[in-house]
Amino acid sequence: MSDPKNKIEFKMLDYERVGADFVSFKLEDGTIVKVKVDLDRVGIATNHKNPDGTPHYAINTSVKLTIIPSDRKFSVEKNLKDKQPPPPSQMFS
Repeated sequence: MSDPKNKIEFKMLDYERVGADFVSFKLEDGTIVKVKVDLDRVGIATNHKNPDGTPHYAINTSVKLTIIPSDRKFSVEKNLKDKQPPPPSQMFS
């Protein structure tokens, strides 16, 4: 069994988005690439500080890409017509 003194314990923190949801880029062929970064989980250590005395955080993130072609067209396989289409980031990769 591991020694509790060797573990850093965290309190989960709630958070809210400040600013825009996406950063968008327009490629020279007219394609738009939208990037969204989300926080999945954030915690602050309850039994540990950084060497300079500041709080120690654990932050898990995820990145979502949305690609919108200049012609704004996409397709799905006919056998998938009754199913949900994949997210746009998977359709245009």
